[in-house]
Amino acid sequence: MNDDTPVRYAAESGAGTITLDRPKVNAYDMAFHRALAEAIARAEADPAVRVVVLRSARPGFFCVGADVKVWAAQTAAGRDDANAAMVELARANTARMAGSTKIYLAHLAGHALGGGLELALACDLIVAEDGDYGLGLPEVKLGLMPGNGGAVRLARRLGYSRALRLAATGETLGPGRALELGLIDHLGPPDALIDQLAAGPGAALAEIKAALRAAADGPLDAALAAEAAGADRLPGTADAAEGLAAFAEKRAPRFGAGPAGGGASS
Repeated sequence: MNDDTPVRYAAESGAGTITLDRPKVNAYDMAFHRALAEAIARAEADPAVRVVVLRSARPGFFCVGADVKVWAAQTAAGRDDANAAMVELARANTARMAGSTKIYLAHLAGHALGGGLELALACDLIVAEDGDYGLGLPEVKLGLMPGNGGAVRLARRLGYSRALRLAATGETLGPGRALELGLIDHLGPPDALIDQLAAGPGAALAEIKAALRAAADGPLDAALAAEAAGADRLPGTADAAEGLAAFAEKRAPRFGAGPAGGGASS
């Protein structure tokens, strides 16, 4: 990727980093989401990556959603099809992060609003730095609603009534209040958590994510079946053998590379 791309990807030591960098506030357009799709594809194709961090290079802003000026210009030009295509790609990007076997972590250090918060909600974990900025879904103030999974994922995080209040009023929360309500998972630097996940057993992390997603998103019976199936696949993996050996030898385990590297041993 070129240095001026609105989204960059890099990977090191089991962690991939997707950096959002579209001046001035990470308002997104089609080019942004195409670059994001490419970054996600690179992360998904890297067997060494266990955790993917979504972060911003724009001071004070994570992402504020769609670029309203671009949207309005395309509407005025009769290009509603272009706007619809961008929305379709935005939905595909959030779905791919949520459905990945890898753990996605959103690192917020600035405003995450509308479609920007929807990007964070599509991640498995949301970690926010302390600061004076807002998180919210203000679409209702424009007579609209979240359209990239934000309403559904907000309800799964907060429960129906809290999600309804936030989405129906467009209220913006500071990071401290967001932590109290459960909108974010941790307040502070994410480095230690990222390092821990990046060094973890890829196959086990993938199965844990799949089981918990099934529990959160589906009927109990289906969730229990998914959990049992995942647990049953792990004892024969190289990572499981290494974990048991390390325990017996009283040393730190040295797990292999991601889900592909942690598969069943031959």
